[in-house]
Amino acid sequence: MGELVKVAVDAMGGDFAPAEPVKGAVDAVNENDGIFVYLVGKEDVLKAELSRYTYPADRIQTVPASEVIETGEPPVKAIRSKKDSSIVVAMNMIRHGEADAIVSSGSTGAILVGGQVIVGRLKGVERPPLAPLIPTEKGASLLIDCGANVDARPSHLVQFATMGSIYMEHVVGVKNPKVAIVNIGAEEEKGNALVKETFPLLKANRNINFIGSIEARDIPKGAADVIVCEAFVGNVILKLYEGVGSTLIHKVKSGMMVNLRSKMGALLIKPALKATLKSFDSSQYGGAPLLGLKGLVVKTHGSSKALEFKNSILQCIDFKNENISEKIKEHISDENVSGEED
Repeated sequence: MGELVKVAVDAMGGDFAPAEPVKGAVDAVNENDGIFVYLVGKEDVLKAELSRYTYPADRIQTVPASEVIETGEPPVKAIRSKKDSSIVVAMNMIRHGEADAIVSSGSTGAILVGGQVIVGRLKGVERPPLAPLIPTEKGASLLIDCGANVDARPSHLVQFATMGSIYMEHVVGVKNPKVAIVNIGAEEEKGNALVKETFPLLKANRNINFIGSIEARDIPKGAADVIVCEAFVGNVILKLYEGVGSTLIHKVKSGMMVNLRSKMGALLIKPALKATLKSFDSSQYGGAPLLGLKGLVVKTHGSSKALEFKNSILQCIDFKNENISEKIKEHISDENVSGEED
C-alpha cells in the first residue's frame, strides 16, 4: 500500500454535524484503505459518535477544536477571532503539511476566506473558484465558478477554464475535456461585456479544448465538460438545477401514487427509475473543490449526509495522487509567461 492520503474533516460544520461527517468518514476508511481521516471538532462529542461504529482505528484520529464558526458569522472576523474553530484548525493542518485536504459543509464564506488566507493560493492564480460536478445526460460536467467570485474579470475566467480542464482530465478521467462559456446564445458576438471580452481569450488559449458558448438549456444535455462562468451566474445555475431536480423527483413520485393502476405501474418500473434518479443525484460526486490553492479544500452542501461526505473524502485520493495542485501551478505559470510574451 502506498502513502495514505490524509484528509481533515470539519466534523462540526453543516446541518447534521457531527453525526453525518463522522459516519461519512467511517464509511470512507472502511471502503478504501488509502485514506486516513482526521476528525476535527469537540473531542468528547466525536469519540461518542465513533463509538457507534466498527472501523480501522489506526486510520481515524480525532483532533480537538473547541470552537465552531456558525453560518451567519462575518467570515473574515470569524477566521481571525476563532483560532480554535474546526475550520481554522483543519486548514492549518494543510498549511503545516499535516493533512493533504479538508472537507467541510460549514460556512461557505469562512471556507473561502480560510482557503485563501490560511491554505494560500498557488503562485500565479488570481482567484480560486468553487467547482462542483453536476449530473448531465452524458455523465458529469464541472461548473466553474459556482460561488467564490461574483465580480470576476476575463483573466479569472481563463484561469478557471484551465484549472477546470486539468481537474476533469486527471481526476474525473475525461480526455481533452470540452470547455464552453455560459452565454445567452451560440453566436460569438452575443453576451454581456464580461463574456464578450473573455470569449476571444478562451479561443486563443492553447491549453484547453474551447468549443464556444453554451446556453443554459444545453448544460443538462452534457454539451460541455467544463462550464465556465462567474460565480453569480454559476450559483444561479446550480441552485436552479437542484431545485428543478428535486421538484421533478417529487412530482414523479406523487404521480405514481394517484391510483391503484399507477401504483402497480410504479412497482414494475421501480428498479429502472431508481437507477435513473441515482444518476442525477449530485451527492455521488462529492463536494465542490476550491481550485488553485496550495492544498485541496472541498466544500460540501450544508445539508450533506454521510454519502456526500464519504464521496468528498474519497475524491481527495485522485486529487493528491495526480498532483493536481502542481499541474495547475505549471499550466498557470506557462499561460502567464505566454501572456507576457504576447
